[in-house]
Amino acid sequence: MPFAPPPPLPGFLAADMPLRRRAYRLEHTDDAGKLVHFVDHGPERARPALFVHGNPTWSFLWRKVIAGLPELRCIAPDLLGFGLSDRLARLEDHSVERHAAAVAELVTALDLSDLVLVGQDWGGPIGVLASSLVPDRIAAVVLANTSILAPARPRGTLFHRFARVPVVSDVVFRGLGFPQNLLAIAQGDRHSIRGTTARAYTYPLRSLADRIGPLALARMVPDSPEHPSLPALQRVEAWIRDFSGPVALVWGERDPILGKALARHQRVLPRASVTTTQAGHFLQEEVPDEIAAAVEDVIERIKRR
Repeated sequence: MPFAPPPPLPGFLAADMPLRRRAYRLEHTDDAGKLVHFVDHGPERARPALFVHGNPTWSFLWRKVIAGLPELRCIAPDLLGFGLSDRLARLEDHSVERHAAAVAELVTALDLSDLVLVGQDWGGPIGVLASSLVPDRIAAVVLANTSILAPARPRGTLFHRFARVPVVSDVVFRGLGFPQNLLAIAQGDRHSIRGTTARAYTYPLRSLADRIGPLALARMVPDSPEHPSLPALQRVEAWIRDFSGPVALVWGERDPILGKALARHQRVLPRASVTTTQAGHFLQEEVPDEIAAAVEDVIERIKRR
């Protein structure tokens, strides 16, 4: 059977993540045999919502949002290479297409329908590309501090350009555990990620062998017209432009990475409802209620259609 018991949580994490968890072994992608850990919390027959994280986090990121949506079936996978999912061996094994294929297979295996996609950071484009593979299953989309638009002049931020510096980036990302050791600096409220919460983000990436993922996803951001991520991001943008269901944008304006990206998403998605906050990049830690409210809002808009 492709479904399996989830990997155990350490004691300090179990108390902060009291959610039903499962695991699924991929069967139909290039990563067949790899185990995907995921949260599957809430009534089994309820409307499902799919929460897709980005770099360098995992399903733990969504716990507060999920707590605010008790009437939904909340699915939050760990991308391959992150959280408690199996690792990918090489940097080049990570791609938008590969991650999206794994997410789409999980959606199909769970037979989810009338699904609300919720994506943040790389979870936006990965989740949207996955949705394009199973379009009949997607009813609404909520995006938070992400970029689902193909850049016209790809450069990436200073963070992403640093990730391509030979040798030094390997030492800092893999040797020193960057950026998961410094997530608080991207927050509006730097106290929102500290103590046990900060430890929860470093725990899955505690060994050198586990730290390929954050560097790989940083390098997945296009820096030239020839970058291999661009064709996938062009498909992502085309799909979301054509999507006819309800869309919501929830943004943390104090995000030093994507805080200013809201305006261009509003131009491309003029029908989207918009919620702005003073949160930072990982706004799930600061304004989970606003994200949960956006999910509830798109569901109400579905019902009125």
